[in-house]
Amino acid sequence: MADAPEDNSGSLKEQLAKVFEVSLKVTVPDEPEVTPLIAPCSKKETGDYQCNNAMSLWSKIKGKGTEFRGPQPVGQAIMRNLPASDMIESCSVTGPGFINIKLSTKWIAKSIQKMLTDGIDTWAPKLSVKRAIVDFSSPNIAKEMHVGHLRSTIIGDTLARMLEYSKVDVLRRNHVGDWGTQFGMLTEYLFEKFPDGEVNDQDIGELEVFYKASKQRFDGDAEFKERAQQAVVSLQGGEDKYRKAWAQICEISRKGFEKVYQRLGVHLEEKGESFYNPYIPGTLDLLRQKGLIEESEGAQVIFIEGKKIPLIVIKRDGGFNYASTDLAALWYRLNEEKAEWIIYLTDVGQREHFEMFFNAAKRAGWLPTDENKYPKTSHIGFGLVLGDDGKRFRTRSSEVVKLVDLLDEAKTRCKAALVDRGKAAEWTPEELEQTAEAVGYGAVKYADLKNNRLTNYTFNFDQMLNDKGNTAVYLLYAHARICSIIRKSGKDIEELKREGQIKLEKDEERKLGLHLLQFPEVVEEACTNLLPNVLCEYLYDLSEKFTSFYSECQVVGSAEEISRLLLCEATAVVMRKCFHLLGITPVYKI
Repeated sequence: MADAPEDNSGSLKEQLAKVFEVSLKVTVPDEPEVTPLIAPCSKKETGDYQCNNAMSLWSKIKGKGTEFRGPQPVGQAIMRNLPASDMIESCSVTGPGFINIKLSTKWIAKSIQKMLTDGIDTWAPKLSVKRAIVDFSSPNIAKEMHVGHLRSTIIGDTLARMLEYSKVDVLRRNHVGDWGTQFGMLTEYLFEKFPDGEVNDQDIGELEVFYKASKQRFDGDAEFKERAQQAVVSLQGGEDKYRKAWAQICEISRKGFEKVYQRLGVHLEEKGESFYNPYIPGTLDLLRQKGLIEESEGAQVIFIEGKKIPLIVIKRDGGFNYASTDLAALWYRLNEEKAEWIIYLTDVGQREHFEMFFNAAKRAGWLPTDENKYPKTSHIGFGLVLGDDGKRFRTRSSEVVKLVDLLDEAKTRCKAALVDRGKAAEWTPEELEQTAEAVGYGAVKYADLKNNRLTNYTFNFDQMLNDKGNTAVYLLYAHARICSIIRKSGKDIEELKREGQIKLEKDEERKLGLHLLQFPEVVEEACTNLLPNVLCEYLYDLSEKFTSFYSECQVVGSAEEISRLLLCEATAVVMRKCFHLLGITPVYKI
């Protein structure tokens, strides 16, 4: 057989697939486009990876007068026809044709060394999508960001970071609730309190309190309610006085949101509901031309097959709603922003709304009916944040927990723990502050991200700030310990990268090396399935494998010191990239 094609790009799985693709073309030349089925071995003693094509191929070819007499001979032939490759040390066939692959230990070491020289970005997966929109966070103007926004903001940021790492052009969209009937109520109340309409943050005080007071007036005073409803008409008609008051309320609210985003290190571009409002009439006209919009009980609706209630796009009073805004936003994103993949993050309770709205877009021909084709839309639902009582997480006075307060509490607790360990005497005040922030905010993020997003999770400070087990604190400290080992060696790690060589002679070294190489395929899986917990699991396993390696293999002062220091550095580099993708700031000393 000829040598395998010399192509070191792509994940470990992809590189193996390229080798097996050559063999499959030779083994079954009459079966076009057979995709190699490569997966990590579940039983590590049998090999590192497995090729699982034999059974499915046998079921395809057995009635076609083939020379093979079962799936195992097919597997044997695939193995025999493999081209020579530096990657593969040995192969064996078991059961109904499973090909177990043992990777070359030398090749694993060489690949890690190459990453250290060329940089971790060379390990980024390559996705088929070029531009994506991640629609996340999306708080409502004039309301505080609370713990309910936590999951959307944290999960959305991580998905955006993973896609950006995978060379996708990501538009991070904050679809804030900045339009609708409540703004008539807010602007009218503003004029009642400040007749000239000129206000600032100090005048209004807490917007949440201002909002509640205006709602109380709206619910309890018929005359105010009528004025507020008229104010909506004035605002939506573009009357200058009302537009100016509305813009001031939005700006004060934005400043509050920005405090949370700064703490979380999250960047978003706001395109709120008001941005898409001018596009709604034209969008609905396009849907009418397709015959999708019908009259029903005074409203205009789109009937969706299998749903009892239709999708209302114009209410009985002639007003637009979430569905009309979402359809206009989708039209804009597909036609103006040329997005191929639009990802929406909200709690699972909104699943039906998204199913109906996506269905309408497919019927209009805006989206393909085949889920695997682009452009496509994905609703990323997530569960609730619960308190220790198993109910929705609230303060003792039954108020929703403000996100700013929650993050400040995490930082305060971390700082107190560091002071208890005597760090205030060892570190500068800035170092203490930065570490408390990195660990505190990181703990809140990781506690959320490590769970499958579809499930509810219980918010518990004691658990998330524990320095043992699967927590950000444990992982950040593990990273700091690796950095400490490298510092204590006194060696120049950049010089070692240029002149040293990695050798994986012990079993624990090889296991750690193999796990490091699996990083690109894990990121790809997490991106494809939009599941950040897959990356968290990988990071925790990496830390555990490093601990096993370090307890079995002396690093500083050993004959293998240079190789093992490079393995330490490779682990730290991959950990730092995982932290970056999860939006967590690494710490370098503890």
